[in-house]
Amino acid sequence: MGKLGHLKLYIYSPPLSEPIAIIGATGALGFGLTLRWGRAGVPVILGSRDAARAVEAAGRARAALPDGRFEGHENAEAAASADIVVLCVPFRNQSETLTNLKGTLRAHQLVVDATVPLAAAVGGRATRILGVWQGSAAQQAQEMVPDGVRVLSALHTVSAAACGDLAQDLDEDVLVCGDQREDKERVIALIDRIDGLRSIDAGRLEMARIVESLTALLISINVRHKTRAGIKITGV
Repeated sequence: MGKLGHLKLYIYSPPLSEPIAIIGATGALGFGLTLRWGRAGVPVILGSRDAARAVEAAGRARAALPDGRFEGHENAEAAASADIVVLCVPFRNQSETLTNLKGTLRAHQLVVDATVPLAAAVGGRATRILGVWQGSAAQQAQEMVPDGVRVLSALHTVSAAACGDLAQDLDEDVLVCGDQREDKERVIALIDRIDGLRSIDAGRLEMARIVESLTALLISINVRHKTRAGIKITGV
């Protein structure tokens, strides 16, 4: 009998009708997630400080995925258009971005914060983490959003380069932190639509301080081994 090779199975997910908004969608991680969710049938509204850049990025996404549904808007308009808003901005821009969205974000929206307080934000090394008074970038975000908006922490360990390369298969876990189980279930279901990603409930939002630091660790591993490492949680 011949030896069977590895067989990769793709689970079909029907398209979603409700869009998500990605703030910082013109950056490497934001655009990578745009492509991955777009390929999974999720309508994506790309947000940028510059509406023209968002429109241009949406055009690039449509060129890569003609069947995808993409729109580009200025950040506030993008954030107002979805119940789930994914924040993919550098730490140095997090505070300003959330301040500018205070008049837009509304109660019962979920903000998925992928911000990492890397020392590179202040000219330091990307393998070091800055101290945040609130404990983590996600907890800082929770203090800044309007009442009723709930913040979750996720997607810190996904390589932006790997995510943006649709020819590369993903095969890793994503740690999701948040204070309400129902919120985490919604975000986990959304992330799990991306082939190769499996979400793990990592506990309350306060655990984000540990998860965020894993980015610096993975950067160090990737530089040393010239790879795009992710993480896997065993026994779950």
